[in-house]
Amino acid sequence: MALPISLRRQPANRGLVSHCTHHHIVVFLLTFFSYSLLHASRKTFSNVKVSISSQWTPTCLNSTAPELQPYELWNSSHLFPNAEEATLFLGTLDTIFLFSYAVGLFVSGIVGDRLNLRWVLSFGMCSSALVVFFFGTVTEWLHFYNKWFYCCLWVVNGLLQSTGWPCVVAVMGNWFGKAGRGFVFGLWSACASVGNILGAFLASCVLKYGYEYAFLVTASVQFAGGVIVFFGLLTSPKEVGLPELGADEDGSVEEDANRPLMSNDDADDDDRNYSIQATDTDNQPKAIGFVQACCLPGVVLYSLAYACLKLVNYSFFFWLPFYLSNNFGWKEAEADQLSIWYDVGGIIGGTIQGLISDVLQKRAPVLAISLLFAVGSLFGYSRSPNSKPINAVIMAITGFFIGGPSNMISSAISADLGRQDLVRGSSEALATVTGIVDGTGSIGAAVGQYLVSLIQENLGWMWVFYFFILMVRNLIFL
Repeated sequence: MALPISLRRQPANRGLVSHCTHHHIVVFLLTFFSYSLLHASRKTFSNVKVSISSQWTPTCLNSTAPELQPYELWNSSHLFPNAEEATLFLGTLDTIFLFSYAVGLFVSGIVGDRLNLRWVLSFGMCSSALVVFFFGTVTEWLHFYNKWFYCCLWVVNGLLQSTGWPCVVAVMGNWFGKAGRGFVFGLWSACASVGNILGAFLASCVLKYGYEYAFLVTASVQFAGGVIVFFGLLTSPKEVGLPELGADEDGSVEEDANRPLMSNDDADDDDRNYSIQATDTDNQPKAIGFVQACCLPGVVLYSLAYACLKLVNYSFFFWLPFYLSNNFGWKEAEADQLSIWYDVGGIIGGTIQGLISDVLQKRAPVLAISLLFAVGSLFGYSRSPNSKPINAVIMAITGFFIGGPSNMISSAISADLGRQDLVRGSSEALATVTGIVDGTGSIGAAVGQYLVSLIQENLGWMWVFYFFILMVRNLIFL
């Protein structure tokens, strides 16, 4: 049977080059930095944990703070009797954030497919910035320390930050088709790593004045970014009169973005192309439901796979500096700087593997081979000697084979899954599917943070790496 028009092959870079305009570049940069700012505020919390812990345990108070009554409520920082309990609570906040973030992703994807993506993204950025400001700055200025208040704020922050990823992936999916998507999304998915670096830089610049100013700076920059996104982001080519995604100048349709790792050659040749966030409300299809999105081919499978992979990836994000200090006795500042190489490897891995998947026009073989090498790199890194240069090289290789596939699943493959033939011309699915994939991954990451601490405490770091290897091995069979 002849292939439908939407599935016929074209040169991998033809559509990418011929349809790229300055609007595409602006959308790429705005979505890139909007999510980078969201990640920067998360990284700020990680970077100032030591300062927060010391503030919650000593009696030292800021003499410039106003005297508020009653004293026990407003002017006491004795949340915990020692630093160990304060550190444990900070870890609890991480878990609370990840679980609320995961729940929010499932909801945000559905909301993003029903409302204007620009509104949802701007609201999430600005409101999250306000929550971060209250959490780290206002409470310190007023010397109001309360565990339940912190927990509630961090739950809200997780829900608000969850609006980011589904929206930015959906907008990118509207502007960039299957031609070159692996490379473009691989390069674009470095936004999280860039956000980590940006958050560390902003926090380090003002940390000497007090940790509250680190929250103030990142929250202010994020709020400003949300305002820029509201006035400057275009969610669909139709907003500026450009053809819908996949339609070239003579009305034919370019290679479609429908098959991430699966293929279905039996379809009608006269299937019409579609736009996920079309602005023409007269012909705009009804948004797909949550259950319908879960039933799309590959969604559940890749959601489970991403849960395992994000567990490993986020464990490196949260625990790598601690592991380097604890296992090798290196200074905390040195461990923080060295851990950047994992992000560098992930950026390079996501870009190169995305480009290879474009050339092959298949993503499954690239993922499978990368995960096979990831098992070897994890085993090698678990036996890394007490040498910073060697450790950095093996760490970057590990990030290449773990961070690369993680970026590919969360961005390019999520975009592929949300643009399948089954939803063509009848529903909108990209933000919903992205929320399901990333939400399931975040649940895995949240569970993983507890399991890593439990395994490390009872069995040691070597068994933590065995646990990582087991998770990656399961992905290969999925």
